Amino acid sequence: MPKFDEMYTVLPFGGSDVRAHYKRYAEWLARQSDASMEARRLEAEMIFRRVGITFAVYGTKDSGAAGNERLIPFDLVPRIISAQEWARMERGLVQRVTALNRFLHDVYHEQDILRAGIVPADLVLKNAQYRPEMAGVEVPRGVYAHIAGIDIVRAANAQGDGVFYVLEDNLRVPSGVSYMLENRKMMMRLFPDLFSMHAVAPVAHYPDLLLETLRESAPAGSADPCVVVLTPGMHNSAYFEHAFLAQQMGVELVEGQDLRVKDGFVYMGTTRGLQRVDVIYRRVDDDYLDPSVFRAGSTLGCAGLMEAYAAGNVALCNAVGTGVADDKSVYPYVPDMIRFYLGEEPVLENVPTWMCRKPEDLKYVLAHLPELVVKEVHGAGGYGMLIGPAASQSEIEQFRNALIANPALYIAQPTLSLSSCPTYVESGLAPRHIDLRPFVLSGSEVQMVSGGLTRVALAEGSLVVNSSQGGGTKDTWVLQEEGSE
Repeated sequence: MPKFDEMYTVLPFGGSDVRAHYKRYAEWLARQSDASMEARRLEAEMIFRRVGITFAVYGTKDSGAAGNERLIPFDLVPRIISAQEWARMERGLVQRVTALNRFLHDVYHEQDILRAGIVPADLVLKNAQYRPEMAGVEVPRGVYAHIAGIDIVRAANAQGDGVFYVLEDNLRVPSGVSYMLENRKMMMRLFPDLFSMHAVAPVAHYPDLLLETLRESAPAGSADPCVVVLTPGMHNSAYFEHAFLAQQMGVELVEGQDLRVKDGFVYMGTTRGLQRVDVIYRRVDDDYLDPSVFRAGSTLGCAGLMEAYAAGNVALCNAVGTGVADDKSVYPYVPDMIRFYLGEEPVLENVPTWMCRKPEDLKYVLAHLPELVVKEVHGAGGYGMLIGPAASQSEIEQFRNALIANPALYIAQPTLSLSSCPTYVESGLAPRHIDLRPFVLSGSEVQMVSGGLTRVALAEGSLVVNSSQGGGTKDTWVLQEEGSE
């Protein structure tokens, strides 16, 4: 299977060369001593720990208990993307997120794509993430996924060229943007000379773009919208990010107990009394938002919230019910959504996918389990997944039995050899597999900062980059065209 390295290209007659957009960095790196780089790594770890940039790791995926707080390992070697590569990726991301928002509006209103048979109706209407409560509810600008985290991987084609694929769409409560921002601050602190040598596109304005997007989603008539960030609380694995983004945007961080609904409007308690809330950037799953509608007894949300939302008196970002569009069983149909709603061919390709709900696909998957990646359609965080080439025979047989019992709960994909990037590990500098999560904001327009969160699988040969599975992160540099601002 051909492999693709972000920094090095393999020469036809052996050896390797540095890719053009990495040359200046490679020359700089060659001048650095191991001791100097190790000192900077330790400095980064000390600062991250002091600032409290941690991630809660739970014992099991179903555990409700607070996990152990640990740092997400940060690597000093950036992942660099050329201006030309980014321009194409950005076009593809805008196209994809636009189509996904059109799909969400459609399935909760006219359902044209279901009637046309492009997407099977039962796949949507019987999906656990489809919320009948949202049928007919109008949301500002028709935007459901205001913040989308689209996972991108690169793999070599038969000619050895790197091709970008969308691995999955995260439209419910995508996380990780705080690490993108903190990684950049750390790199600028440790290596200011590198930023004077490279025209790296900035990312620090993301909180401003986020706040602008949230304010644009406010109900009509909100002249100066009040925005809050709703967190499940300090025991949530991404609590650092919730607090960080609230602080960066200059808005209140609230929990469900801080909110109440009165006369169809949402208010938060303050030292000066009740203040009306216009926009809630919620980091709480649908099931916990309103105990009077969804999961009774939930203390993470606010009773009456859905009534105020359906009346158009408060905006929720992301909208309730967006999960139906990022379900892995719906993912294979996104290219068809782009064609149906936009009349365009997809700029970014999907990873080829077998839908085990289809008998012919299931037959192929069962016959090739040792070669494939099998995923639960509702799985996340690297859980509920089989990586065939790295699995034991017992693990393969366990998945075989699960597939036969409930084929509709799984999809399968080829085992892509994700692109690698030089990474500091115990033995020194070595290639490790990476992915990329750009964060796409949809308000009056679709926009994003140039880059995203690069996640890296630190174990040799591993393809699992998730932080919950021991992955690390890198700063992502998008190089600007020479002479551009």
